[in-house]
Amino acid sequence: MHITFVTGSYRPNQDGVADYLINLRSHLASRGMTSTVLTTHDSADAIADPTVQGALTYWTLPQLLPLVRQILNTSTDILHIQHAAGSYRFERPVFLLPFLLRLAGYRRPIVTTAHEYGWWEWQPRWLPAQPLERLKEWGQKHTWWDREDGFLLTGSDAIITTNENITRIMQERLPKLRDRMSTIPIAANLTVVAIHKQAARRQLRQDCRWPETAQVITFFGFLHPIKGIEPLIQGFQQVNKRYPQARLLLIGGVETLALQGEDARQYWSKIQTQIRELNLTQSVHCTGYLEAKQASCYLSGSDLGVLPFNPGISLKSGSLLTMLAHQLPTIATCTHETDTVLTDKRVIAPISPRNSSAIAAKISTLLDHPDERQRLAEAGLNFVQSFTWDSITTQHQNIYQQLVDQ
Repeated sequence: MHITFVTGSYRPNQDGVADYLINLRSHLASRGMTSTVLTTHDSADAIADPTVQGALTYWTLPQLLPLVRQILNTSTDILHIQHAAGSYRFERPVFLLPFLLRLAGYRRPIVTTAHEYGWWEWQPRWLPAQPLERLKEWGQKHTWWDREDGFLLTGSDAIITTNENITRIMQERLPKLRDRMSTIPIAANLTVVAIHKQAARRQLRQDCRWPETAQVITFFGFLHPIKGIEPLIQGFQQVNKRYPQARLLLIGGVETLALQGEDARQYWSKIQTQIRELNLTQSVHCTGYLEAKQASCYLSGSDLGVLPFNPGISLKSGSLLTMLAHQLPTIATCTHETDTVLTDKRVIAPISPRNSSAIAAKISTLLDHPDERQRLAEAGLNFVQSFTWDSITTQHQNIYQQLVDQ
């Protein structure tokens, strides 16, 4: 079986969806399923892989036509669209792709994975709100389109989401398409490297020039304003005053599809300035983007994980699943939209978002209570066992086979 994937970008060092897709393709290949990726020319040029092909320069409406022609000329069993708004530079024309393909006579199965949903409705200023709302409702009622993703979902033969919250919203909006929807949670986006924990601890502290007794609190993921980095640093200053041996490690780069060029450089500079102004230059280390093996080693050598995301944590966070897979007791922000399973099963130590004092208090509590750190580490590892690439691959394979057999 051959799968053709469409994705907004294919740069894993800048885009979590690309990293997810690389893992998925690798595991599908291990089961004898080949694949091709259609994406932007710059992504294809950067990856230098003949199975990754550039089809357009920008995700604008005129450039969809060359993409449609390339799909029509591609021999494949399944077309699988991966969608997250940032991967497409927040351009909406991709929502027309299934409609244009069907209009052009494309008859092979289309699958769409929605990596995010429920927050990005089309609200053009030039169209009055009431007529637009009626149009959205009419389209959803007749299952022509939905209020957020246009024809992307209604034009797909199967719809995959990455968490139950997204599925629930879709089912409420498109009840007639319930049978097409499947929830397949993501897995950790970093493989745990086999290394003894004591060796990892020594390596991390040597690389950062920290004492062997340093207690390392680690953030893992792209650095971005919505990730709560600034309140984390502010909160860590409070911790450092009480625990002089405490250290903060920020693993991850700044340059992403959502934060590029000068904006990324300015944010990096802002973080470095905050660290200097709080007199934390000896206690905070920013690694920038790390290769997987080294990042895994650093996570294994850390004492605590912290993910203070402003929107709250969810099971679509590869950073969270990676921390849990590394047996790292993890502090994470919770909101009313946070996956309740994480708090119900006491998998994380919850805090409120944008609250440096709450971050400091929770870190201090866990540093004082090694038994609770151990409990969280064990609970997290047990929880993450069900989020595996083998399971993800099997579920995809089953969906593909059902569509081909129809």
